[in-house]
Amino acid sequence: MQTTLMIYDGTAPADSDVSRTGGVPLAPAGFTWPMCGCFCGGPLQFFAHLPVEDAVLSVFVCQNDPGACAVWDAASGANRVYLFPRSELQPVAVPGTGVTLLPATSAIRTHVVTVQPEDTNDHDDEDELEPDAYDLARSGWKWEPEERFGKQREVLGSLGGSPSYLEDDRLPACPSCAGTMEFAAHLEEGISWESAMNLGGQLGYVFVCRACRKGAFLTD
Repeated sequence: MQTTLMIYDGTAPADSDVSRTGGVPLAPAGFTWPMCGCFCGGPLQFFAHLPVEDAVLSVFVCQNDPGACAVWDAASGANRVYLFPRSELQPVAVPGTGVTLLPATSAIRTHVVTVQPEDTNDHDDEDELEPDAYDLARSGWKWEPEERFGKQREVLGSLGGSPSYLEDDRLPACPSCAGTMEFAAHLEEGISWESAMNLGGQLGYVFVCRACRKGAFLTD
C-alpha cells in the first residue's frame, strides 16, 4: 500500500499556484470569499491550496470564534471545499475583517511511502485499533532514535488513499447527487503552533465529488 505524504517544504509566495497551506486563495474570476453559515456569519479562514490532476482543491474553515462553529461537521456551513479547474485562476480579494489568512504560507512537497500489508497486522493489543497506512506512514516519517516523536510535524497531511480511522457513517454525501464523496486528502495542523491551521488537535479530512465539482471538510 502506498501513501502520498504532504511534507513541509519551507515557505512559498502567498499567491503561488503550488501545493501549500496558507497564503491567498486562487479562484476563477467572479469568486467571492465564503462566509460561515453555522453561527458567526463571518468570513472563513483559507487553509490550503492543493493542486490535484487538472483541478485545485481550495479549503476554507471558520476560525472567527474557535469552538463556537461546528468546523468538525461537513454539513454545518462552518467549512467549505471548492474544486476549481486548474486554468485561469487568480488571487481572490481578502475581506478586511474576520480571521481570513494563516500567519505563514507553507510550501508542500509530496513523498510516497510504501507500507507492507504485514505492517498493518503487527499489532498485539486486541483492545486497540490496528494502525492504518496513513498512521504508519506519518509515524515513521524521518524517525530518529534521539527524537522521541521523530519529525512528524513536517507532515502536513496526505493525498488520496483512504480516510484514517474515520467511521463509515461520517463519510459525507454530495449535496447535489447524494452519492458518497471521494476521499481526497488529510490535513495536519502544521509545522509550528505559530503558523498552524487550527484543527483543535484533530486530523482534517477533505472529500470531493468530481462529477458535481463539490467538496466537503470535517475533522475527527
